[in-house]
Amino acid sequence: MINGILLIYNQPVRRNASTIPEHVNSFQAHSRFKVWNVNTYLGFPKNLNKLRFKTVVLHYSLFGWKEYPLDNNYLAYLEHCQDSHKIAFFQDEYSWCRKRFDFINKYGINCIYSLLEPEYFKDVYQKYTKVKKIYTCIPGYVSDELLQHSRRYFINYEDRTVDVGYRGRELPFYMGEAAQEKTEIARIFAGLAQKEKLKLDLGTKEGARLYGSKWYSFLANCKAVLGVEAGVSVFDLEDEVLHEYEKLMATRLLQKYSEFKEKARAVLDRWENRIFYRTISPRHFEAAAFKNCQLLFAGKYSGIMNPMKHYLPLKKDFSNIKEILSLLKNEEFCRQLTDNAYRDLIASGKYSYRQFMEGFDNALLAAGLTPEISPAEAHNITRLLAGDKVWRMVEGYLKFVKNTPFPGRKIIADVAKKLIVKTAN
Repeated sequence: MINGILLIYNQPVRRNASTIPEHVNSFQAHSRFKVWNVNTYLGFPKNLNKLRFKTVVLHYSLFGWKEYPLDNNYLAYLEHCQDSHKIAFFQDEYSWCRKRFDFINKYGINCIYSLLEPEYFKDVYQKYTKVKKIYTCIPGYVSDELLQHSRRYFINYEDRTVDVGYRGRELPFYMGEAAQEKTEIARIFAGLAQKEKLKLDLGTKEGARLYGSKWYSFLANCKAVLGVEAGVSVFDLEDEVLHEYEKLMATRLLQKYSEFKEKARAVLDRWENRIFYRTISPRHFEAAAFKNCQLLFAGKYSGIMNPMKHYLPLKKDFSNIKEILSLLKNEEFCRQLTDNAYRDLIASGKYSYRQFMEGFDNALLAAGLTPEISPAEAHNITRLLAGDKVWRMVEGYLKFVKNTPFPGRKIIADVAKKLIVKTAN
């Protein structure tokens, strides 16, 4: 057994939000344990079956949706790691719960990191699974990369040209009332603020989303940003709401959430707001780092952000919109909020990946695991896992090309595939 951590995750080779790679890379960057990362998108490393790690971490990127990107090779490997300390990180835990619970029990997951608050453990994982240890975490933390980006792209408050910015996306109806807030806040705010001569840049469609440098430039140019808590209000433990949603969507008659609410009232009444599943999100740390004044729907925000200290609290019925708009025009007050948020969320280091990994390591030590490993053994493991890395990377890019529509895609993919086979032989 190897004194180290095998971290299994899934990351397609395409431009995407930075939160997944930042979370994945934090283990290698900050853990006292030696960590080897394996991306399932690139296939199964041919030498992995020769290795058994004392700790196996299954990243949340493996579990977001119905189909897990763990093929039979990975599943067989997990079954053979009976003596490993297996840890699963979960996010988006509110749907396909039965599949998740069955996975935990079948593959002997010892420990879970969940976005649930501890008081709800008994109603979810302790009720449906045999897992022994559960920790509460948040979706993401402050990375060194975020600090670098905030310094690189930063624009002084008075030079920013957008008064209020926002990017969100429409979410499926089965996630409940809270999920609709992500679009409602932008739509309603835009209507109520149109007479205030504010320059708005609000987007809620998939095509309006921004990534990489474009996202950081956008934040840097906004004086304020809208926001809501991450999470949903329907934690569908029995998969009933999802089943009803899929059945109704199959009729192609479902256009608005109000229609779904009416047609699915029986199951929604059972599950809406039964399990609290709201949390602070990486977006709030990003806004704090860029010193955006955060105009948010009032909420708990994991007890990390407080209204009128770190953000402007907008009531969900917009009944205090006049007061909020007045405060938004008070530059001195907004600067005070952004300074508070930067001090408490960013400069304090309390919510950094480094701090999170210290707690993670301490949990491993408490479980009887130790980080000691010789440089020679670590080098040999790295060499074995890298044995077919080039070909797996190429296959990953081919998979991306195959699944990404563009003119001439099929021709390019076929030619590249033939070249790879020819070279490999």
